Amino acid sequence: MEKLALVVGATGQVGRAAVRALVADGWHVRAAARGLRAGAPWPPGWNVELVSLDREDDAGLAAAVGDGCDVLVDTVAFDARHARQLLRLADRIGSAVVVSSAAVYLDDAGRGFGAEGVRFPVPIAETQPTVAPLGPDTHAPGDDGPDKRGTDEKGREEKGRAGRRGEDGYAAGKAALERELLAAGAVLPTTVLRAGAIHGAHTVHPREWHFVKRALDRRPVRVLSYRGESRFHPVSTANLAELIRLAAREPGARVLNAGDPEPPTVREIGAAVHAVLDHDAEDVLIDGPSPVPPVGETPWSTRHPVVLDTGLAQRQLGYRPVTGYLDSLPETVRWLVDAARGRDWRVVFPDLARNYRTDYFDYLAEDAWLRRRHR
Repeated sequence: MEKLALVVGATGQVGRAAVRALVADGWHVRAAARGLRAGAPWPPGWNVELVSLDREDDAGLAAAVGDGCDVLVDTVAFDARHARQLLRLADRIGSAVVVSSAAVYLDDAGRGFGAEGVRFPVPIAETQPTVAPLGPDTHAPGDDGPDKRGTDEKGREEKGRAGRRGEDGYAAGKAALERELLAAGAVLPTTVLRAGAIHGAHTVHPREWHFVKRALDRRPVRVLSYRGESRFHPVSTANLAELIRLAAREPGARVLNAGDPEPPTVREIGAAVHAVLDHDAEDVLIDGPSPVPPVGETPWSTRHPVVLDTGLAQRQLGYRPVTGYLDSLPETVRWLVDAARGRDWRVVFPDLARNYRTDYFDYLAEDAWLRRRHR
């Protein structure tokens, strides 16, 4: 008998990849999303049923589950209330796969992402301590924060994911989501995927735009703090979808890190993006942090590496990455260029502009610093 998968947030960056992977694996997919715009994002004839859904609507989620589904994949859950939504429907859900974030981790001194002096072990295992969760009746950041409600799924799945921006509410909301679901593992077996820096097409928060725009603007240099050696573990939507596919096949109550193989340095990322666009630029390397922010800063810049241990996913699910960061980069870069062509990038990628609150393209400041450096 054909199995049914309900994917919540199906038109977002992760949701699209998850639908594709599940359909290829023989699932009938019920694709639920607010953003059901003109036409479906999948080829005609795919085994996909479209359902309009606002993730905040309890009745709507219950209606999307219907008489039941074998697995529910939630790419847009953020806090304890969303966990309780799923648990109220546990009698109609075989198992769940929920996307969380590596932003929940604390270092050995109890410091979280964005904190001064934070230094994680290398690599970070799933047993590493996590932030304290938000209270049971508290939402993740509200309307004024970077996790603003009411946007479409593409924005909501990406906001702050594995970010360095010090938004404690985001990480605390994800921690609360995780704890409620894992505590009820006997009622609803849930695989929680702690994703690194998600990358791929169909995003409103593309870190790669940092180097794509510099190539389009013909900038002759790549100015990089920490000598370009920062590593912030990325995960391709294709690899995240592979983990979702495997977890759907093998239900369980577990937490797994989600990352690409061999996380590149910022310097390697910049050179690779510019190679795709046939752009030549000189690396200008800064010892330590930016002397005059934002000069030299990037969306991946960290004093110490952030690298996830993905061995548990390999052992429990037989996970093998389907792509690497550099291998998947050309498709991402081409999509970014096409998406932004002739448009204001801040409109096309609003979360990138809003979440970091940093003007990475302050070329006047960069040129002034370069002149002082040469003198």
